[in-house]
Amino acid sequence: MTVDLLIAGFGVVGQGLAEVLASKQGELESKLDTEVRIVGAFDSRSMVRSEYGLDPIELLQHKKATGMVGEERHQGDTVSIVREVDHDILIELTPTDIVKGEPAFSHMRSSLEMGRDVITCNKGPLALRYRELSSLARRKGARLRFEGSVGGAMPVISVAREVLMGERILKIRGILNGTCNFILSRMGEEGLPLSQALKEAQQLGYAEADPTYDIDGIDSACKVAILANAIMDKDVTVNEVEITGIRGISEEAVALASSQRKVIRLIGEISERRVEVSPRLVPAGHLLSIGGTLNMVQMKTDIAGEITVAGKGAGKMETASAVFSDLVALVRSR
Repeated sequence: MTVDLLIAGFGVVGQGLAEVLASKQGELESKLDTEVRIVGAFDSRSMVRSEYGLDPIELLQHKKATGMVGEERHQGDTVSIVREVDHDILIELTPTDIVKGEPAFSHMRSSLEMGRDVITCNKGPLALRYRELSSLARRKGARLRFEGSVGGAMPVISVAREVLMGERILKIRGILNGTCNFILSRMGEEGLPLSQALKEAQQLGYAEADPTYDIDGIDSACKVAILANAIMDKDVTVNEVEITGIRGISEEAVALASSQRKVIRLIGEISERRVEVSPRLVPAGHLLSIGGTLNMVQMKTDIAGEITVAGKGAGKMETASAVFSDLVALVRSR
């Protein structure tokens, strides 16, 4: 069997996926009797296509040498590329836009309308228009998978939908942003002010030059909206999540929490009455008191009780790993 991929976006995660595909092709062929081919890829300026398949290593080399994935320039009408390149699975990895969800939403909608499966780690369309995309996928007999959109290498959606498929999930809470967790951890460990802990996170590559989405809780809220819809069957957007970030957390507040044997963590919570992100006091030693850049989610179920999933929430290969796991799941089901 042959499965043809179209990769939309060839930035950090797209390149990580290309590396994974180059190293795992032999296993896919031997274990799943499937040849996975990249038949097209595009970035913000260029594209490349071949019905016979493209070498992922050559794509990586070309991107490194020229800054573009292909030699053919496009004029920005990337939706037309999605419609024109014949593919079985669209892998949507363009930068996240949480205002309109574009161009990723249009890419995904176009592919789903043609009955193609879609894999994404792009939070924007899912946090804004999840119901529309999932309904379209059902109508067209296509599948939409997005493990990498919430926790990088942390397989929370797969665990909830597949491992716990017989359970009713009553509540979800967790740490969904590694940048904030690192900052709060450093404030607690060293008594640092937030500004200094943030600067350290930026120097280590954990925080962006503009950390607004992270420290104001917006990134976590996107993930909360996705989990609420995908796991607890709600119909909310990121704009309906109650958000309080960590910008106002002082070193005095962190020290006071420590004196009570507690830590402050930015927690996302989804329950029957609540869909929110806010700083919370967590007892030292509790699972949600973890430090560093890890993500962690606890799901309260009606039969098994509390299930905890943890893992690295971001990073090139971590997110590429989640995208690849979705790909393997789709290939198996074919």
